[in-house]
Amino acid sequence: MAEERELLRVSDLRVDFSVKGGGFRRPAPLRVVDGVSFSIGEGETLGLVGESGCGKTTLGRALVRLGDGALTGSIEFEGRELTSLGSGEFRRLRRSMQMIFQDPFGSLNPRMSVGQMLFEVLQVHGLARGEDARRRILELLDVVGLPQEYENRYPHEFSGGQRQRVGIARALALNPRFIICDEPVSALDVSIQSQIINLLMDLQRDLGLTYLFIAHDLSVVEHISDRVAVMYLGRIVEIAGARELYCNPAHPYTRALLSAIPTPEPGRKRERIILGGDQPGPMSVPSGCPFHPRCPSAMPECSMKTPSLKPLGGDGSHQVSCLLYP
Repeated sequence: MAEERELLRVSDLRVDFSVKGGGFRRPAPLRVVDGVSFSIGEGETLGLVGESGCGKTTLGRALVRLGDGALTGSIEFEGRELTSLGSGEFRRLRRSMQMIFQDPFGSLNPRMSVGQMLFEVLQVHGLARGEDARRRILELLDVVGLPQEYENRYPHEFSGGQRQRVGIARALALNPRFIICDEPVSALDVSIQSQIINLLMDLQRDLGLTYLFIAHDLSVVEHISDRVAVMYLGRIVEIAGARELYCNPAHPYTRALLSAIPTPEPGRKRERIILGGDQPGPMSVPSGCPFHPRCPSAMPECSMKTPSLKPLGGDGSHQVSCLLYP
């Protein structure tokens, strides 16, 4: 998909949480997102992948200022700096930035019917009331492929896929331009996953939406994304066009992740790259390159120098953070 113009730009974003120390020790900062920079073009889907605990969800929530983490750096949406906006200004802007959550059941109010939940969204933001609101609710149900009579049903009466469709309808209620999809299919059966992915792609085409698609299933990310960013311990270690990243991965971590994708061809085996140890937590980030203790290509200087994200090739669309590429 051709990028028309830049919709979102994130520059050197850091998210810190305060961790209480024992005894008389002062609370220590816990850095979960560390110097992340990227941009997303209007109508584009940027996939964000990485192991659990790498900071993907924290990053996504930080973009819409959810959570208690302290933010530093810059988040620009349509040229406006979000980190300095007051709560009232940001609330108005938030209509254009919505989020679809991983757990479709936990993100819905069990005491409210679908119609009540969607009506609340429209009412709080002053977009529709009375019959206008009901027409909008029925329209949203049609858009996400749910029968109109489901407006009176409650979350426990739906399947997982239907609940996620309700979550998508809620995200669409305010006519957003940008949606953060936080692992929206990871809790669903494989057969239902494809339906939700196809729905998201159809909505993007019909409504001109822009996505940040967070997931750990790399085959799903390849299918929906225009570009893909790979995250490790709070940092982006590689970012490129989806086809380029999957065909020519540069970072050793990216290669290891891609080697774990099952091949669809019977009898064909993919050479697995087995990483040693587990991903360390944000309280114990190694010195130098954070990946070097597990990296099969680590050099002595990797434990001392912290690489930055640099262009790989002429046009700068493929970037990698690794000392193998000076």
